[in-house]
Amino acid sequence: MKKFVFASVVAMVALSSNASIAQRVEARSGDVAVLSGQKIVNVKYDYSSFGVGKFATEQEYLDKKAAEYNAKESGKGDAWKKAWVDDRKNRFEPKFEELFNKGMEDKGLQIVQSRPDAAYTMIVRTKFVEPGFNVGVMRRNAYIDYEIDVVESNNKSGKVAELAMRNVPGAVAFGMDFDTGARLAESYAKAGKSLAAFLEKKLK
Repeated sequence: MKKFVFASVVAMVALSSNASIAQRVEARSGDVAVLSGQKIVNVKYDYSSFGVGKFATEQEYLDKKAAEYNAKESGKGDAWKKAWVDDRKNRFEPKFEELFNKGMEDKGLQIVQSRPDAAYTMIVRTKFVEPGFNVGVMRRNAYIDYEIDVVESNNKSGKVAELAMRNVPGAVAFGMDFDTGARLAESYAKAGKSLAAFLEKKLK
């Protein structure tokens, strides 16, 4: 019991120390002021190219983990692999949008998928994922690196702003995040909240 309490305290301290990093949104180029007065911004997610932990590509990670799980129990790895991908639509994207939209309520701006009629599109790119782990007495927070492009919806090459967030942590309070998807979903939630806080200060 003492070990569990100690691990939980360590987890909370680590999460607190990383949270300040997560709040920093790097404005790499362009000007987000074009979003002032917009009510709806189309949002798209790009998972086409990112590393996972020590693996250079997501595919390498998925192949290795799925093979390990299948070796222990037939079909378990295939189910895990499907859940990994399904979490994007089922957990990650809803979390990002929920926290972003909540943070932008005062500005009257929302991000919504499949709205090509909106003047601008926000492309959220996942660039690196550390899944973390939680085995009770030992744990490591997940964290994710993101790149966000704001482009003209009718001209995707018309990039108007490029933003980035690094080391956005993902963990559930009191260390109750034994599921990888739960940890990663919290990173997407924090990313949405941090991005909203950044834009809320920038937009008139």
